[in-house]
Amino acid sequence: MRIRPHYPLAALMIFAVSCVAQARSTHVVQQQVAGVHHQQIGELQVTALFDGVVALGRQQLAGIDPGAVTRLLEHGYVPEDGKGLQTAINAYLVRHGNHLSLIDTGTAQCFGADIGLGQVLGNLRAAGYDPAEVDDVLLTHAHPDHMCGLLDAQGKPAFPKATVWLSQADAAYWLDPTSETTAPQPLRFAFGLARKAVAPYVAAGKLHRFGPGEPLPAGITALDSHGHTPGHVSYLLAGGSGQQLLVWGDIVHFHAVQFARPEAAFEADSDRGAAITSRHRLMAEASDKGWWVAGAHLPFPGLGHVRREGEAFAWVPNEFSPLK
Repeated sequence: MRIRPHYPLAALMIFAVSCVAQARSTHVVQQQVAGVHHQQIGELQVTALFDGVVALGRQQLAGIDPGAVTRLLEHGYVPEDGKGLQTAINAYLVRHGNHLSLIDTGTAQCFGADIGLGQVLGNLRAAGYDPAEVDDVLLTHAHPDHMCGLLDAQGKPAFPKATVWLSQADAAYWLDPTSETTAPQPLRFAFGLARKAVAPYVAAGKLHRFGPGEPLPAGITALDSHGHTPGHVSYLLAGGSGQQLLVWGDIVHFHAVQFARPEAAFEADSDRGAAITSRHRLMAEASDKGWWVAGAHLPFPGLGHVRREGEAFAWVPNEFSPLK
Protein backbone atom coordinates (compact mmCIF):
# COMPACT_ATOMS: atom_id res chain seq x y z
CA MET A 1 0.00 0.00 0.00
CA ARG A 2 1.36 3.42 -0.94
CA ILE A 3 1.49 5.91 1.90
CA ARG A 4 0.75 9.38 0.60
CA PRO A 5 2.32 12.34 2.38
CA HIS A 6 -0.11 14.77 3.93
CA TYR A 7 0.05 18.37 2.80
CA PRO A 8 -2.21 20.71 4.79
CA LEU A 9 -4.55 22.43 2.37
CA ALA A 10 -4.29 25.81 4.10
CA ALA A 11 -0.52 26.07 3.63
CA LEU A 12 -0.63 24.89 0.05
CA MET A 13 -3.48 27.21 -0.84
CA ILE A 14 -1.59 30.16 0.66
CA PHE A 15 1.50 29.20 -1.34
CA ALA A 16 -0.36 28.77 -4.64
CA VAL A 17 -2.40 31.96 -4.25
CA SER A 18 0.70 33.92 -3.26
CA CYS A 19 2.57 32.75 -6.36
CA VAL A 20 -0.32 33.60 -8.66
CA ALA A 21 -0.77 37.02 -7.06
CA GLN A 22 2.92 37.81 -7.38
CA ALA A 23 3.03 36.52 -10.96
CA ARG A 24 0.18 38.88 -11.95
CA SER A 25 1.91 41.92 -10.48
CA THR A 26 2.91 44.63 -12.94
CA HIS A 27 5.54 46.04 -10.59
CA VAL A 28 9.01 46.14 -12.11
CA VAL A 29 11.43 44.51 -9.69
CA GLN A 30 14.77 46.29 -9.47
CA GLN A 31 17.76 43.99 -9.17
CA GLN A 32 20.13 44.19 -6.22
CA VAL A 33 23.80 43.77 -7.08
CA ALA A 34 24.97 41.11 -6.81
CA GLY A 35 23.46 37.67 -6.27
CA VAL A 36 26.77 35.82 -6.10
CA HIS A 37 28.98 34.95 -3.14
CA HIS A 38 32.17 32.86 -3.21
CA GLN A 39 33.48 30.90 -0.24
CA GLN A 40 36.55 28.67 -0.07
CA ILE A 41 35.96 25.57 2.08
CA GLY A 42 39.07 23.42 2.06
CA GLU A 43 39.51 22.30 -1.54
CA LEU A 44 35.99 23.35 -2.47
CA GLN A 45 35.18 26.66 -4.08
CA VAL A 46 31.53 27.23 -3.22
CA THR A 47 29.49 29.85 -5.06
CA ALA A 48 26.14 30.79 -3.55
CA LEU A 49 23.62 31.83 -6.20
CA PHE A 50 20.64 33.99 -5.30
CA ASP A 51 17.35 33.16 -7.03
CA GLY A 52 15.14 35.78 -5.35
CA VAL A 53 12.77 35.87 -2.40
CA VAL A 54 9.29 34.61 -1.62
CA ALA A 55 6.94 35.53 1.21
CA LEU A 56 5.99 32.89 3.78
CA GLY A 57 3.28 33.70 6.28
CA ARG A 58 4.08 33.21 9.95
CA GLN A 59 0.76 31.37 10.28
CA GLN A 60 2.31 28.51 8.30
CA LEU A 61 4.39 27.58 11.35
CA ALA A 62 2.86 24.70 13.29
CA GLY A 63 3.50 23.14 16.70
CA ILE A 64 4.51 26.40 18.36
CA ASP A 65 2.56 29.03 20.26
CA PRO A 66 1.90 32.16 18.14
CA GLY A 67 3.13 34.32 21.01
CA ALA A 68 6.49 32.56 20.95
CA VAL A 69 6.67 33.10 17.18
CA THR A 70 6.02 36.81 17.65
CA ARG A 71 8.75 37.14 20.29
CA LEU A 72 11.31 35.32 18.15
CA LEU A 73 10.47 37.31 15.03
CA GLU A 74 10.69 40.59 16.94
CA HIS A 75 14.26 39.71 17.88
CA GLY A 76 15.08 38.33 14.43
CA TYR A 77 14.35 41.48 12.42
CA VAL A 78 13.15 39.49 9.41
CA PRO A 79 11.56 41.78 6.79
CA GLU A 80 7.81 41.24 6.74
CA ASP A 81 4.92 42.77 4.82
CA GLY A 82 1.30 41.89 4.21
CA LYS A 83 2.30 38.88 2.12
CA GLY A 84 4.56 37.36 4.77
CA LEU A 85 8.15 37.01 5.87
CA GLN A 86 10.93 37.53 3.36
CA THR A 87 12.43 34.14 2.56
CA ALA A 88 15.43 33.65 0.28
CA ILE A 89 15.82 30.98 -2.37
CA ASN A 90 19.45 29.92 -2.86
CA ALA A 91 21.35 27.40 -4.97
CA TYR A 92 25.00 26.37 -4.68
CA LEU A 93 27.67 25.70 -7.27
CA VAL A 94 30.63 23.69 -5.99
CA ARG A 95 33.91 23.42 -7.86
CA HIS A 96 36.12 20.53 -6.75
CA GLY A 97 39.17 20.40 -8.97
CA ASN A 98 37.76 20.55 -12.49
CA HIS A 99 34.38 19.11 -11.50
CA LEU A 100 31.34 21.38 -11.22
CA SER A 101 28.30 20.32 -9.19
CA LEU A 102 25.20 22.49 -8.87
CA ILE A 103 22.94 21.76 -5.90
CA ASP A 104 19.38 22.88 -6.64
CA THR A 105 18.47 25.23 -9.48
CA GLY A 106 15.91 27.81 -8.33
CA THR A 107 12.51 28.63 -9.77
CA ALA A 108 13.29 29.73 -13.35
CA GLN A 109 9.96 30.78 -14.96
CA CYS A 110 7.65 28.60 -12.87
CA PHE A 111 6.12 31.46 -10.88
CA GLY A 112 6.28 34.14 -13.56
CA ALA A 113 9.07 36.22 -14.98
CA ASP A 114 8.27 39.60 -13.41
CA ILE A 115 8.38 38.96 -9.66
CA GLY A 116 12.13 38.89 -9.07
CA LEU A 117 12.56 35.11 -9.04
CA GLY A 118 14.47 32.90 -11.45
CA GLN A 119 17.86 34.56 -11.07
CA VAL A 120 20.07 31.48 -10.62
CA LEU A 121 21.03 31.06 -14.27
CA GLY A 122 21.89 34.74 -14.73
CA ASN A 123 23.87 34.81 -11.51
CA LEU A 124 25.73 31.66 -12.53
CA ARG A 125 26.87 33.45 -15.66
CA ALA A 126 27.68 36.59 -13.64
CA ALA A 127 29.93 34.41 -11.48
CA GLY A 128 31.94 33.56 -14.59
CA TYR A 129 30.53 30.11 -15.36
CA ASP A 130 28.93 28.76 -18.50
CA PRO A 131 25.92 26.55 -17.59
CA ALA A 132 27.15 24.10 -20.22
CA GLU A 133 30.20 23.48 -17.99
CA VAL A 134 28.14 22.00 -15.13
CA ASP A 135 28.84 18.27 -14.79
CA ASP A 136 26.14 17.29 -12.29
CA VAL A 137 22.97 18.81 -10.88
CA LEU A 138 21.95 17.38 -7.53
CA LEU A 139 18.42 18.10 -6.31
CA THR A 140 17.61 18.07 -2.62
CA HIS A 141 13.98 17.44 -3.53
CA ALA A 142 11.43 17.89 -6.31
CA HIS A 143 9.67 21.12 -5.36
CA PRO A 144 9.43 23.82 -8.08
CA ASP A 145 11.74 26.29 -6.32
CA HIS A 146 14.51 23.70 -6.43
CA MET A 147 14.12 22.05 -9.84
CA CYS A 148 12.32 24.38 -12.27
CA GLY A 149 15.70 25.94 -13.02
CA LEU A 150 16.66 22.78 -14.89
CA LEU A 151 15.11 24.55 -17.91
CA ASP A 152 16.03 27.89 -19.43
CA ALA A 153 13.59 30.61 -20.53
CA GLN A 154 13.00 28.76 -23.81
CA GLY A 155 12.18 25.50 -22.04
CA LYS A 156 15.45 23.89 -23.12
CA PRO A 157 17.89 22.11 -20.78
CA ALA A 158 19.79 24.82 -18.94
CA PHE A 159 22.62 22.38 -18.22
CA PRO A 160 22.96 20.28 -21.40
CA LYS A 161 26.04 18.37 -20.26
CA ALA A 162 24.85 17.57 -16.76
CA THR A 163 23.51 14.42 -15.18
CA VAL A 164 20.59 15.23 -12.87
CA TRP A 165 20.44 13.38 -9.56
CA LEU A 166 17.15 12.96 -7.68
CA SER A 167 16.39 10.54 -4.85
CA GLN A 168 14.37 7.51 -5.84
CA ALA A 169 11.78 8.25 -3.16
CA ASP A 170 11.08 11.78 -4.41
CA ALA A 171 11.15 10.69 -8.06
CA ALA A 172 8.69 7.87 -7.34
CA TYR A 173 6.22 10.33 -5.85
CA TRP A 174 6.61 13.56 -7.82
CA LEU A 175 7.11 12.08 -11.28
CA ASP A 176 4.26 9.60 -11.03
CA PRO A 177 0.95 10.83 -12.55
CA THR A 178 -0.88 8.50 -10.19
CA SER A 179 0.41 10.48 -7.23
CA GLU A 180 -0.91 13.66 -8.78
CA THR A 181 -4.44 12.31 -9.10
CA THR A 182 -4.59 11.42 -5.42
CA ALA A 183 -2.80 14.50 -4.05
CA PRO A 184 -4.66 17.44 -2.45
CA GLN A 185 -5.88 19.84 -5.15
CA PRO A 186 -3.66 22.82 -4.18
CA LEU A 187 -0.55 20.62 -4.52
CA ARG A 188 -1.28 19.21 -7.95
CA PHE A 189 0.29 22.11 -9.87
CA ALA A 190 3.75 20.96 -8.70
CA PHE A 191 3.61 17.51 -10.29
CA GLY A 192 3.37 18.75 -13.86
CA LEU A 193 6.15 21.25 -13.21
CA ALA A 194 8.39 18.46 -11.91
CA ARG A 195 7.76 16.21 -14.91
CA LYS A 196 8.29 19.08 -17.34
CA ALA A 197 11.57 20.11 -15.70
CA VAL A 198 13.15 16.67 -15.98
CA ALA A 199 11.59 15.62 -19.32
CA PRO A 200 14.52 16.53 -21.61
CA TYR A 201 16.99 14.97 -19.19
CA VAL A 202 14.92 11.78 -19.07
CA ALA A 203 14.83 11.71 -22.88
CA ALA A 204 18.62 12.09 -22.99
CA GLY A 205 19.15 9.38 -20.36
CA LYS A 206 20.55 11.95 -17.93
CA LEU A 207 18.15 11.66 -15.00
CA HIS A 208 19.61 9.40 -12.34
CA ARG A 209 17.29 8.21 -9.57
CA PHE A 210 19.52 7.17 -6.71
CA GLY A 211 18.79 5.01 -3.71
CA PRO A 212 20.16 5.01 -0.14
CA GLY A 213 23.90 4.46 0.04
CA GLU A 214 24.45 4.78 -3.69
CA PRO A 215 27.72 6.54 -4.59
CA LEU A 216 27.33 10.07 -5.91
CA PRO A 217 29.76 12.10 -8.00
CA ALA A 218 32.82 13.97 -6.79
CA GLY A 219 32.92 12.54 -3.27
CA ILE A 220 29.42 13.75 -2.36
CA THR A 221 27.31 11.79 0.13
CA ALA A 222 23.51 11.97 0.30
CA LEU A 223 22.07 12.09 3.82
CA ASP A 224 18.47 11.04 4.34
CA SER A 225 16.59 14.08 5.63
CA HIS A 226 13.06 13.18 4.59
CA GLY A 227 10.06 14.88 6.09
CA HIS A 228 9.66 18.03 4.05
CA THR A 229 9.13 15.67 1.11
CA PRO A 230 9.14 11.85 1.05
CA GLY A 231 12.64 11.69 -0.44
CA HIS A 232 14.25 14.94 0.71
CA VAL A 233 18.03 14.52 0.99
CA SER A 234 20.88 16.74 2.12
CA TYR A 235 24.36 16.56 0.62
CA LEU A 236 27.63 16.31 2.54
CA LEU A 237 30.73 17.35 0.62
CA ALA A 238 34.25 16.59 1.80
CA GLY A 239 36.56 19.55 1.31
CA GLY A 240 39.75 18.07 2.69
CA SER A 241 41.80 19.32 5.64
CA GLY A 242 38.94 18.41 7.94
CA GLN A 243 36.51 20.75 6.17
CA GLN A 244 32.98 19.52 5.37
CA LEU A 245 30.03 21.28 3.77
CA LEU A 246 26.44 20.25 4.41
CA VAL A 247 23.99 21.56 1.81
CA TRP A 248 20.75 20.83 3.63
CA GLY A 249 18.01 22.05 1.31
CA ASP A 250 14.74 22.75 3.13
CA ILE A 251 15.65 21.76 6.67
CA VAL A 252 14.81 25.34 7.72
CA HIS A 253 12.26 27.77 6.25
CA PHE A 254 11.87 30.21 9.19
CA HIS A 255 15.41 30.78 10.43
CA ALA A 256 14.42 33.27 13.15
CA VAL A 257 12.18 30.62 14.70
CA GLN A 258 13.35 27.12 13.83
CA PHE A 259 16.91 27.30 15.17
CA ALA A 260 15.66 28.40 18.56
CA ARG A 261 12.64 26.10 18.35
CA PRO A 262 13.51 23.15 16.07
CA GLU A 263 10.20 21.50 16.96
CA ALA A 264 8.35 24.22 15.04
CA ALA A 265 7.11 22.63 11.83
CA PHE A 266 6.23 24.10 8.45
CA GLU A 267 2.66 23.37 7.39
CA ALA A 268 3.81 22.29 3.92
CA ASP A 269 6.03 19.49 5.33
CA SER A 270 4.75 16.17 4.04
CA ASP A 271 5.55 14.47 7.35
CA ARG A 272 5.96 17.02 10.13
CA GLY A 273 7.31 14.55 12.67
CA ALA A 274 9.99 13.28 10.29
CA ALA A 275 10.90 16.83 9.27
CA ILE A 276 11.39 17.82 12.91
CA THR A 277 13.53 14.72 13.53
CA SER A 278 15.68 15.51 10.48
CA ARG A 279 16.10 19.12 11.59
CA HIS A 280 17.18 18.16 15.13
CA ARG A 281 19.60 15.53 13.85
CA LEU A 282 21.30 17.67 11.22
CA MET A 283 21.55 20.74 13.43
CA ALA A 284 23.11 18.67 16.20
CA GLU A 285 25.54 16.92 13.86
CA ALA A 286 26.54 20.12 12.06
CA SER A 287 27.12 21.84 15.40
CA ASP A 288 29.03 19.00 17.03
CA LYS A 289 31.24 18.36 13.98
CA GLY A 290 31.80 21.97 12.99
CA TRP A 291 30.46 21.50 9.48
CA TRP A 292 29.85 24.38 7.16
CA VAL A 293 26.16 24.62 6.30
CA ALA A 294 24.42 25.94 3.19
CA GLY A 295 20.66 26.42 3.34
CA ALA A 296 18.23 26.99 0.50
CA HIS A 297 16.05 29.32 2.58
CA LEU A 298 18.58 30.95 4.88
CA PRO A 299 19.34 34.66 4.31
CA PHE A 300 21.61 34.93 1.26
CA PRO A 301 24.29 33.68 0.89
CA GLY A 302 22.98 31.10 3.36
CA LEU A 303 26.47 29.94 4.34
CA GLY A 304 27.68 29.59 7.90
CA HIS A 305 27.66 27.33 10.93
CA VAL A 306 25.26 26.05 13.55
CA ARG A 307 26.03 26.34 17.25
CA ARG A 308 24.24 24.86 20.23
CA GLU A 309 22.39 27.13 22.62
CA GLY A 310 21.23 25.02 25.54
CA GLU A 311 18.72 22.53 24.17
CA ALA A 312 18.33 24.55 20.97
CA PHE A 313 20.57 26.02 18.28
CA ALA A 314 21.60 29.30 16.65
CA TRP A 315 22.68 30.29 13.16
CA VAL A 316 26.15 31.82 12.72
CA PRO A 317 26.46 33.40 9.27
CA ASN A 318 29.88 33.36 7.67
CA GLU A 319 32.06 36.43 7.53
CA PHE A 320 33.00 37.84 4.16
CA SER A 321 36.49 36.65 3.26
CA PRO A 322 38.75 37.14 0.25
CA LEU A 323 39.40 34.05 -1.83
CA LYS A 324 42.83 32.51 -1.39
